[in-house]
Parts: sequence; structure tokens; C-alpha cells
Amino acid sequence: MPAMFIRVDVDPAVQANAALCKQLVEVCPVDIFRPDGEGKVATVEENLDECTLCDLCIQAAPGQVQVIKLYAT
Repeated sequence: MPAMFIRVDVDPAVQANAALCKQLVEVCPVDIFRPDGEGKVATVEENLDECTLCDLCIQAAPGQVQVIKLYAT
């Protein structure tokens, strides 16, 4: 089921940095990111609607992670 409220875009360059991938997994309080087993990060689609918009992922990877709201405020 696709996310209804947000979309998370991760720059492909993040995948080349195993430490950054690990950090994204660690900082997210609702487990939107998971390790893929190859030192890269994957987005857990079913957890996207749990996002609290805390911006921890954006702080961990400035300019490389975007949380896009799919609704009007």
C-alpha cells in the first residue's frame, strides 16, 4: 500500500556511504529506513505513514534526504 501522507526521497549518492546509511537507520524513531544487507539503506514503505516529521533523517544527511508531504496543510 503506498504512503498516503509523505514520500521520502533519498539521493542515490547516500548508497555509496555505508556509515551514512547506518546513521539513517539509527536516527529514525519509526523505522522508515532499514539496512538492505549490502551496506545500503532501503525505505520501508509500510512505515512511511508513521513519520513524525522530526527531521532527524534530514539532519543526518542534509540535502540528501527529503520528506515530501503529499497533503495540503
